[in-house]
Amino acid sequence: MFEKLLGLRDVFGGDILSFFRKGIISLLIIAGGKILVWVLKKLIRRAETGPFQIDKTLVSLLSVVVTYAIIIICVIMILDTFDVNTNSLIAVLGAAGVAIGLALKDTLSNIAAGIVLLVQRTYQRGDWIEFGSIQGSVKEIGLFTTILETGDGIYISAPNSSIWGSPLKNYTRNGKRRMDLTVSIAYSDSVDTALGVLREIIATEDRFLKEPIPQVMVQSLGDSGVNVMIRAWTSNAVYWDVYWNQMQNIKKKIEAAGLTIPFPQRDIHIIPSS
Repeated sequence: MFEKLLGLRDVFGGDILSFFRKGIISLLIIAGGKILVWVLKKLIRRAETGPFQIDKTLVSLLSVVVTYAIIIICVIMILDTFDVNTNSLIAVLGAAGVAIGLALKDTLSNIAAGIVLLVQRTYQRGDWIEFGSIQGSVKEIGLFTTILETGDGIYISAPNSSIWGSPLKNYTRNGKRRMDLTVSIAYSDSVDTALGVLREIIATEDRFLKEPIPQVMVQSLGDSGVNVMIRAWTSNAVYWDVYWNQMQNIKKKIEAAGLTIPFPQRDIHIIPSS
């Protein structure tokens, strides 16, 4: 019996030792892969709050991509350690990737657009944006779609590719907006008096920014009256409050100064037939 065991050792001993050696190498590859995933995820999370200020959604995506990429690399390395021909496997994975890419072309275009939007930080949560005929407040930026809410509370889910492919207005990005307040006065009224009223309004409204300097002007000569305007800047936070308050205030001040806000009117000339 002992001689049989010695015989088996002589026949299979080398294979067994080789198998254990490959097994130890595989375990080291797995351990190294886990450590690498942990390190890379930690670096990605730091990038969220570091100088790069990467969006949280992009952080999650990068973490998933890094994890699966390292898993695939480790599996290929382990198979190669056990003398498995990985060239054909890589070729199959490449062909499968191309087929999946063609089948999911539109979906992948949305993902690519989402990544670009997140990297460029074209807009963020809470920004008020407009693209095409759609505008609203950004509630969520996903890999496939961006979720918005309109001013009247309507939910909008917009594919990222449609946003990336359209000119985009971000009303929040610069932190301030210019306000144009226009009122009409009769042609018989004094323009200087109207401009004086508007200057007084500017002087008493603390929410107008000092820079750029507010302006008053004759905006146009309309069909029914002279249009005078305040052009001033406010912060985004108070824009609409100032706008609504001052539209009401302008009417009161104009009327208190003895000026008239004209109604639309037309002169009709009747030519008698000969």
